Amino acid sequence: MQVDEIKAILENNGYSIDSDTILRIQTMLESIRDDNQINKLDDIINWFYKKREESDMIVEEIGINDLDKWNVDSETGNVKHESGGFFEVIGIKASNTFDREVGKKGWTQPMIAKNPGGILGIIMKRINGIPHYLLQAKAEPGNIGKLQLSPTLQATTSNLLKAHGGTKPLFAEYFDEENNPKIIYAKWQSEDGGRFHLKSNYNMIVEVNEDENLEIPDSFIWVTLYQIKQLMKIENFVGPHVRGIISYL
Repeated sequence: MQVDEIKAILENNGYSIDSDTILRIQTMLESIRDDNQINKLDDIINWFYKKREESDMIVEEIGINDLDKWNVDSETGNVKHESGGFFEVIGIKASNTFDREVGKKGWTQPMIAKNPGGILGIIMKRINGIPHYLLQAKAEPGNIGKLQLSPTLQATTSNLLKAHGGTKPLFAEYFDEENNPKIIYAKWQSEDGGRFHLKSNYNMIVEVNEDENLEIPDSFIWVTLYQIKQLMKIENFVGPHVRGIISYL
């Protein structure tokens, strides 16, 4: 009823209504609705902080020469994995940079390069009639607090191809466009050009049927768009990839 009422108001004021407009109306209502969630906001916050406390990941800084299976190329000085996968750390020189603080003279710096990108994807499912998004408390060695709220799938091409010798990431099969007709959003988006060299990731939101029974590990949780926006008010809680994907909505 709310969608129809807003649609009527827009039409009465001369706006043309198409499917994209309807989606925007629905998303706007999602972002302000604080009802029918499967998990209460306080419960999500408590779950997340408990996951941080339970994390036993230990991160310590070591020398580049002490890295396992990572080597410094004797000719280029690049840092790369012996498999040829993942990424390389290269050096670049930027010049004729009139629009930057240093002026024309430019600068040199290391950059992360030769990474073919990967998939940053979120599964959406309607629960109690309200779209819910499946996020995870994911540990990364560079995170403040070790864990941040991350997409359902956060995987490089090397991860998807199991170059690390481990298992394929959870829920990866739902982001196969050929086998999933319910693609809400799928676009390549660039990463920080100050740190990554020509790097982009495939950002996705996919929908699963309401009656589909997903096996959800304890490190994953369903949240609404309203709740994500509320959680973004907490420092170092929602990771950058979730913020980037959700910006489409």
